[in-house]
Amino acid sequence: MTAEHDRPRPFYGALAGLLAGAVAVGVGQLVASLGAQDSSPVIAVGEAAIGLAPPAVKDFAISTFGADDKVALLTGIYTLLALYAAGIGVLGARRRGYALGGLAAFAAIGLAAAGTRPGSTAGYLTPTLIAAAASTVTLILLLRTIPARRRALAAETAPEQLPPGSGGGPEPPPPGRPADLPHEVVPPQDTRRTFLTVSAAAAATAVVGTLGGRVLAERGAVTRERSALRLPRPSVRSADQLPPGSDLRIPGLGPFVTPDSLFYRVDTAIVLPQVDPASWTLRIHGMVEREIEINFDDLLHRPLTETYVTLTCVSDPVEGPYIGNARWLGASLADLIREARPRAGADQILSTSTDGYTCGTPVETVLDGRNALLAVAMNGQPLPVEHGFPARMVVPGLYGYVSATKWVTDIKLTTFRAETAYWAQRGWSQQATIKTESRIDVPTGSKTLRPGRTPIAGVAWAQHRGIDAVHVQVDQGPWQEATLAAVPGIDTWRQWVWYWDATPGTHLIQARATDRTGYTQTAVATPTPPNGATGYPQVQVQVSR
Repeated sequence: MTAEHDRPRPFYGALAGLLAGAVAVGVGQLVASLGAQDSSPVIAVGEAAIGLAPPAVKDFAISTFGADDKVALLTGIYTLLALYAAGIGVLGARRRGYALGGLAAFAAIGLAAAGTRPGSTAGYLTPTLIAAAASTVTLILLLRTIPARRRALAAETAPEQLPPGSGGGPEPPPPGRPADLPHEVVPPQDTRRTFLTVSAAAAATAVVGTLGGRVLAERGAVTRERSALRLPRPSVRSADQLPPGSDLRIPGLGPFVTPDSLFYRVDTAIVLPQVDPASWTLRIHGMVEREIEINFDDLLHRPLTETYVTLTCVSDPVEGPYIGNARWLGASLADLIREARPRAGADQILSTSTDGYTCGTPVETVLDGRNALLAVAMNGQPLPVEHGFPARMVVPGLYGYVSATKWVTDIKLTTFRAETAYWAQRGWSQQATIKTESRIDVPTGSKTLRPGRTPIAGVAWAQHRGIDAVHVQVDQGPWQEATLAAVPGIDTWRQWVWYWDATPGTHLIQARATDRTGYTQTAVATPTPPNGATGYPQVQVQVSR
């Protein structure tokens, strides 16, 4: 006769692990949606990964994925989670202790990430704990019902072939009692049916948790509060009307005012903070004679200024997209600081976002007379959530990482020696004035040009110094002065154009800007760290014959 032997199937083990992982994600998101969104295990781990990643990794993510860097990060986390879950499922199919150990490690990582979030409480641990418990139950149930692959083993001894009762084989079972079949207490078809049933229940749990968490999170969003907000009229309007000729309207040239939907976004938030204006407050403290705390209604009742300011990210490479110009409405940040009466020696405004991000701004820059704002609106509408609703900082002339805190809730007067902000801790300069730079928007070099009169156009910027001239060079020839568009002030970028008589062949076009202090953009190429990229923008074009 033959003996039967069961062997777990790796495919079913991997599927069990994936389903258990999906349950953990769905349940974790559902529970997190009832409290703090960033307490979700996946989001907490993602935020921790951003904080722990070396500057070179962050630079690579921004330069490679741009505004989709958060999507790329989450995709990577989900991919690693899926591989990890499948792996512990395969191991658990052979020995359940391996699976339980893997789940414990997963829970420990989630707890550590959630527990170290800015402002985290004991409640931040709840989503991970419940997700880990649900995942453990799911995995154990699935592992118990994995259909086995049955394999016949040839008999090793001849006596098994002897007839019953001859003394060489097993005694026949008593009448009416079935023979014992090893590992067949449950028929294979019933085991497979049970596994599929549990799998379907696990998949449903994951889907309901994920969708339910998303619905609850959207209900907790501040979309309605933003839509209901009525902005007061500004007391000072430096943006009433743009001067004629501020937008050259050349096809392919970026508009003077960047629409909200096209304005660059670079920050550390995976989940956008949802800050209700009714609960928003700003505290100003530290090295001050008088601590101040204002709410959003107080802010709106202060004198408001509306002005155009161009913002630039320090991660913007030469010819990069991380720059935009908008019309901002806000209260004077300098007035707020002065009301707190800074003490002698305070040289840094350390601002903190509701998600814990910190930014260090020089006090003297904010107080030197420029339009440094605590902004509440962008291009005539309340701030978009992704750009800092309900309030953010806007300081002309400084890269965003030292001036443009979104979702700001705390300002501390301190010194650069005493405290170091988020990006400065990661190797970037503590103080970073925007460099004099330019960009070529047209032509792009992607299409062959026709011979003849061709516009070469772009933008140039040197916020709070202003652009005085732009020159264009073709094939190392003489520098040609471009025509400049009008501008409302020195805190915005400036469009420019030079018309070239294009000739057949391949040509290299370069540009350089000169600001109103007389400084001309350098040709020396440097990367973005530690305080912004330099070099001439250039484009190679092909002109047909």
